[in-house]
Amino acid sequence: MAADSSASVSTMAMRRILPTDLVERGRCPFDPPPGLRGQGAIRPVDLLNGARAWLVTGFDEARTVLSDARFSADKLRHHDATSPRPPGPAGQETAERADGIFVFMDPPEHTRLRRPLTGQFTVRRMRRLEARVREIAVEHIEAMRAAGPEADLVPAFALPLPSLVICELLGVDYADRAEFQERTAVALDASATAEEQGAARAGLYAFMGRLVALKRAEPADDLLSGLVHDTDPPLTDRQLTDVALGLLNAGHETTANMLSLSTFALLEHPDRLAELRADPGLIEGAVEELLRYLSIIQLGVSRVTTEPVTLGGVELPAGATVVIATPEANRDPRQWSDPDVLDLRRPRVPHLAFGHGVHQCLGQQLARIELRIGLGELISRLPGLRLAVPAGQVPVRDEMLIFGVRSLPVTWS
Repeated sequence: MAADSSASVSTMAMRRILPTDLVERGRCPFDPPPGLRGQGAIRPVDLLNGARAWLVTGFDEARTVLSDARFSADKLRHHDATSPRPPGPAGQETAERADGIFVFMDPPEHTRLRRPLTGQFTVRRMRRLEARVREIAVEHIEAMRAAGPEADLVPAFALPLPSLVICELLGVDYADRAEFQERTAVALDASATAEEQGAARAGLYAFMGRLVALKRAEPADDLLSGLVHDTDPPLTDRQLTDVALGLLNAGHETTANMLSLSTFALLEHPDRLAELRADPGLIEGAVEELLRYLSIIQLGVSRVTTEPVTLGGVELPAGATVVIATPEANRDPRQWSDPDVLDLRRPRVPHLAFGHGVHQCLGQQLARIELRIGLGELISRLPGLRLAVPAGQVPVRDEMLIFGVRSLPVTWS
């Protein structure tokens, strides 16, 4: 089943073989794990499965890995030391891929699947969604206020906002969103058993397969209908299901964690929160700085060298696995002054929160819209917003490759 080779399977397997000090945060939940720090821009690391990989913590080096064609994302054709899969059979390098998991493909296959998606993320569609994002944000904040003056921000706001938006983008019936959220949470939870994760992934795959069949029979004005009916050459049902499931997962989990973790960070930096209250015009720059400062994707991105490569003065052989440490790359002192400081007025420069190169996040503009509107409405509509528990009691999600908080109890005036 194609879901078995999804990004969630690969990243969860990676989490289990990474040394603890590379993924577990220290006393400050907003800083990179201590094992990532102060040991050079690229270095070897021994994984818990007995294999060796190369850890990249430098900004320039990470951009090279993400943009240089000699670093392959195709984990089916090139054995990745972080993957549970053995090397593919001889001849597989020339076989045509039948799945639609383009995050694990190289050009030209990656290009063929991604190009139709790029055409669906139009300026018109994003502008139309912007008004809907605001409606959803206000609706959930007002529901919190009505039930207040205390709430857990994760289930009350951070999870439903991006979930409803991505469901609307793809044309998912709102009545089905609870099933999707429940299955996604289990599929991405490293504490779940392999049987639980497998059942959740199978359920998600069946869910998206039914949606593809519906859009083929009854097209509407949504992204998935466009992919089904307007792609030339047409995509198969399997490819469409893989693509849709990837978008649904990506549009739900990452933005939800950024919303809750960004709120937590602002509440723990009251001077920065006061700046935003005093000058709402800072919100766009604040979102970019929070994306850089928090970097919720921990060590989920890896590549394999297809030939010998020199990276940052280090000689890498062909077949070497390279793992990018985004939290530390986004704190590279060669790129930013005072990188460990949350500075909402920092001049805008490129960061790696959405990746780089041909695999750069397709939905980054939508994520920015959700963060800008979601955080802006929270700050303006909940005066006196603050934590309802000591910061040390906020449960973080170290066991997941997408970092965040499990809950965020807040109160307001």
